[in-house]
Amino acid sequence: MWLGFTNGGLGGALIFLAIFAALTGLYVAATGRRSWARLPGKRKVGGIVLAASLVILVVGAVILPPPSAESLAAQAASENAKRAEEASRTSSPSPSATPSPSPSPTNTGEPLDPDRVTELAKGVNYTAPKSQPAFATKALDLLALLPVKETASTPGYSARAMYGQAWADIDRNGCDTRNDILKRDLTKVAFVDNSTCKVDSGILAPDPYTAKSINFQRGPETSSAVQIDHVVALGDAWIKGAQQLTGEQRMAFANDPLNLQATDGPTDVKKGESDAAAWLPPNTSYRCEYVARQIAVKATYDLWVTKPEHDAMEEVLKDCSGQLVPTNESEVRVVASADETADSAAAAVVVAPAPAAPAPYGPPAPVYLAPAPAPAPAPAPAPYVPPAPVYVPPAPSAVYYANCAAVRAAGAAPIRAGQPGYSRKLDRDGDGVACE
Repeated sequence: MWLGFTNGGLGGALIFLAIFAALTGLYVAATGRRSWARLPGKRKVGGIVLAASLVILVVGAVILPPPSAESLAAQAASENAKRAEEASRTSSPSPSATPSPSPSPTNTGEPLDPDRVTELAKGVNYTAPKSQPAFATKALDLLALLPVKETASTPGYSARAMYGQAWADIDRNGCDTRNDILKRDLTKVAFVDNSTCKVDSGILAPDPYTAKSINFQRGPETSSAVQIDHVVALGDAWIKGAQQLTGEQRMAFANDPLNLQATDGPTDVKKGESDAAAWLPPNTSYRCEYVARQIAVKATYDLWVTKPEHDAMEEVLKDCSGQLVPTNESEVRVVASADETADSAAAAVVVAPAPAAPAPYGPPAPVYLAPAPAPAPAPAPAPYVPPAPVYVPPAPSAVYYANCAAVRAAGAAPIRAGQPGYSRKLDRDGDGVACE
């Protein structure tokens, strides 16, 4: 019993007690004799003890603490060592054989081995199975290309075990993913002393899911005010194709900035593992961008949608058929239509009017009553001076920003009304200043 308490706490002790009680009760019930515990030698008493032992066993199993990460890692290492030993017994490589490189953690549908991830983190490229959608791809067009299937089963699913280390530094910039996203999405960011990564405070203004401003302050009671949401939830991805991805690809999915958004903590909790058919942001003005982002992520990671999810996405995009899918690439392009270009070229050409023809010259009619004096010579016409050309500047090209992230990446934030790139979509509070 003491051994059970040492290894499993109170739950382990109860399990050991239940085993001993079960053996004792079984002995009394089967033989009708007194046991070592001095129980009356009656079979009925043995049956009662046996039933009580089962109750104690269930209680002990419920409160038994889960195995620690260290014990799981040790168990995985032990199993790997056993497999290697068995492999060495069944194969005898020649001395000249060149050892093959260690395989990367590509276990499909199983938890990532933490030790293996740590060992190979510096040499593994965590990338998506497909490239991100091309710039200026319409969300409706890309939605039409996503497969529509039923959800898959979830055998042994555990979110973080299936997607590797939480908030890993897979881009190797020295900062974990959570702090990278806080730095990207918050304004007025302050860092913990002597740090350039660990965000201490900032303002999420506005929160895209609720359209309200949220103050973030690091701390045990305050950090939860701003959470990092997986736009396509880990659970939703798992039943719609992520089981078929490699370990590296799932880890890339869980840490991809395209799939991450700082948002209101309680709202993120309400969303849970829901897809677009079950949950949409309360801020209706953000729903088009939210759905477009889910479509971009699912296309990048070769995931599918269910029929209700497809229909819900299509319904949202009916009100914004021109909505483009986002990418991680910050691209700001100046686009001029063919008509605008032609108009600008025509406006830059100044055509001078043709000079007026001088009036024809003729001698005066003769006067016969008296000799007329010789007529004075007609004055020479003034030299022609064409009017000064009027320069009409070319029509300005349109500057388009897909979202405030692109504005900030271009160094143009904040944008005021009348400036290139300003739109009411970026200025959600309607104060004339976007992406402030």
